[in-house]
This record gives sequence, structure tokens and C-alpha cells, in this order.
Amino acid sequence: MSVDPMAYEAQFFGFTPQTCLLRIYVAFQDHLFEVMQAVEQVILKKLEDIPNCEITPVQTRKCTEKFLCFMKGRFDNLFGKMEQLILQSILCIPPNILLPEDKCQEMNPFSEEKLQLLQQEIKELQEKYKVELCTEQALLAELEEQKTVKAKLRETLTFFDELENIGRYQGTSNFRESLASLVQSCRKLQSIRDNVEKESRRLETQ
Repeated sequence: MSVDPMAYEAQFFGFTPQTCLLRIYVAFQDHLFEVMQAVEQVILKKLEDIPNCEITPVQTRKCTEKFLCFMKGRFDNLFGKMEQLILQSILCIPPNILLPEDKCQEMNPFSEEKLQLLQQEIKELQEKYKVELCTEQALLAELEEQKTVKAKLRETLTFFDELENIGRYQGTSNFRESLASLVQSCRKLQSIRDNVEKESRRLETQ
């Protein structure tokens, strides 16, 4: 059996030519063995019908096995020639033939320079990918920061809404007036606190 893997032929046929020939060889061996068993049974039956036959079944088996070896040797010799013919002339793709899926290689033949250019392009794309990844992470961080700021702004607007509601409750509809009223109240509270602290110090010194 040929040791050439014939990978291109396997790509086209879907199996290696050696596998095909091996199956043919095994199938013939199996059929030859079955035929010789059938022939032996027929011979033994015929011998039983011959009176005073001196040929024993053991002798018949030896003759059958000898004939089987002879046939196997002849077949192996013929099969070797058949294998060479099939592998070289039938299940063989000539070296100047390209399969349809490999036609692009004819228009764009491989070269060491193209390989280097391709490797350089891959390296550049990898660098761009890293930059894009870092940019994406920075944008995600900024988005999270914007969410935090948005939440704080929402809290501030809620606070102002509450102030406005307080102003309405106190009879002040204008927000500026409410804010001014709140500031005035804070100043009054601060003045009261200062007076309380002064009075506390005076009492402590007495």
C-alpha cells in the first residue's frame, strides 16, 4: 500500500485513495474466504456420495487451504499492479490542476513578503483593538460618573422642590422670595444662637 497521504485527493473525494483500495482488498479477501468455504462444503458432500472414498475431510481441508493460499498470492500480485494503476491514473489529481475552492491561490499566490505584510497587519489590528478596549473602558467609567452626577442633580432638584413647597405652605409663591425668607430665618436662628452663647458665658463668669 502506498505511503503517500494524497491529501489533495482526500480533499476532493472525501476519502483517501488508500482507504478505498484497502476496503476493496479486505472485501475481496472476505469473499474469497466465503467462496472457498462454500466450495469445501460442496466437495465434502460430493465425496460422501462416492462409495469407499479414501479422501478424508482433513485432506479436503488441507487442499482447500492450499488452494486458498494460492489464490491469495495470485490476487496480491494482481492487486499490487491494480493499486499502482488506480493511484497513478484514476484516483489521482494532476499537479497542474486546482480544485474550485483553491482557485484563489492561483490569482493570489503565496509569498514570504505577503506573509510578513499579513503578520504586520494583524499586529496593527491587535494594537488598535487594545486602544479601542481602553477607550471603551474610559467611556464606561465616564458614564458611571455621569450617572452619579445625574443622581446628585436629581437630589438637588428634589431639595429645591421641597423648598418651593415649604414656601407655598408659608404663603410665598415665588422661589426667590422663599429662598430669601429661608436665609433670613437662618440669620435669625444664628443671632439667637449667638445671644444664647453670650448669656451662657456671662452666667459662667458670675
